[in-house]
Amino acid sequence: QVQLVESGGGLVQPGGSLRLSCVASGIIFRIYDMDWYRQAPGKERDLVAGLASDGTTNYADSVKGRFIISRDTFTNTVYLQMNSLKPEDTAAYYCRMRVLAPPTYTVFEVWGQGTLVTVSS
Repeated sequence: QVQLVESGGGLVQPGGSLRLSCVASGIIFRIYDMDWYRQAPGKERDLVAGLASDGTTNYADSVKGRFIISRDTFTNTVYLQMNSLKPEDTAAYYCRMRVLAPPTYTVFEVWGQGTLVTVSS
């Protein structure tokens, strides 16, 4: 069974930086898309950054120029480097991957449990 585990969240002051990590475990034949989403209290879960299998990236307008998504294909890990953090970046951050894996041997999506980021002075 494929599982995603996020880490790296915490409390940071405005203007600071954090690096989130998400590691996929289990038997995985291939990972397609790797994304980061976030959900603030009382709001919907929104895409923050996406990384396609061909290396193409996309970012929400609110984080362009501040956040960077990257991956390590050898360890099945996706990262989110967050710089110049603002209070409005406060949210639970979730990673999502589309994988090809047993038992279905089809492409399906997997979500992590989330990691909380709080930006406050």
